[in-house]
Amino acid sequence: MNIEQQTADEQRVKIFKALADPTRIEIIRTLHQNKQEMNCGEVGEQCESSKSNASYHFRTLREAGLIKVRRDSQMRFMKIDQETFDRYLPGFLDTL
Repeated sequence: MNIEQQTADEQRVKIFKALADPTRIEIIRTLHQNKQEMNCGEVGEQCESSKSNASYHFRTLREAGLIKVRRDSQMRFMKIDQETFDRYLPGFLDTL
């Protein structure tokens, strides 16, 4: 196995670990259905998750490359990282 394949496999492991939780799947579903950037509070509220719990899940999804987070002063906005889904999980979002 070459370095490129190994790196891609490591990314796949991170992705599948991140998606192995119902709350994180719900976060991805919420972002996908809204089709636009949302702030962390909006997502946490829609997913009925406490602020600290939501923050943990957002970090896990970001580290797996499934969401992008943008900071604007005190607010954090997130959206789906479409490139990651297209490369590693084509068609997945349509199943939500």
